[in-house]
Amino acid sequence: MQRFAQGFYGYVFALLVCFGLVGVFLLVTPVGRSEHIPSVDYSIDLANARRSAAYQVWAPPAPPKDWIPTSSRMVADDGSGTVTWRLGFATAARSHAMLAQSDEKPQATFAGRMAGIEKSQGTQRIGDVTWERRFRPDKKQRSLVRVLPEATIVITGTADWPELAALAAALKPQSSA
Repeated sequence: MQRFAQGFYGYVFALLVCFGLVGVFLLVTPVGRSEHIPSVDYSIDLANARRSAAYQVWAPPAPPKDWIPTSSRMVADDGSGTVTWRLGFATAARSHAMLAQSDEKPQATFAGRMAGIEKSQGTQRIGDVTWERRFRPDKKQRSLVRVLPEATIVITGTADWPELAALAAALKPQSSA
């Protein structure tokens, strides 16, 4: 037995035993194959935007079916008084869509920065509201822009037009806090 544990054959046997144990471990260990997209609760940022913004804040009361809110950021610039809120989603098709709204001036600058392009490609009617459509082909970024007297709303992302329209249709005015 001592002779078996020494030399080349002993080394090969020990190596095979180790590989065998690793193989058994990999076969019996459960592996999660389900998708996990972290979700955020955007209610605090929504409440802060409603309280801080001098404009009417718009938001979906609940995300569209099978959408996951993945990011939320509200920024109030004390120097200019500008309030900007961004809310990101993973759509049902697992594309990205973002709602961005701000009272930044000039409004065209905010819309162009969020959409990634300043040129309009026409309009789209969603419910009773007309939205401007923009498309940036190099990033496959689609955007819907709505310029209101007091603020600008941009819905943008790699989501397709029907998904962006679903988010636009879900928006409701939020009362001030």
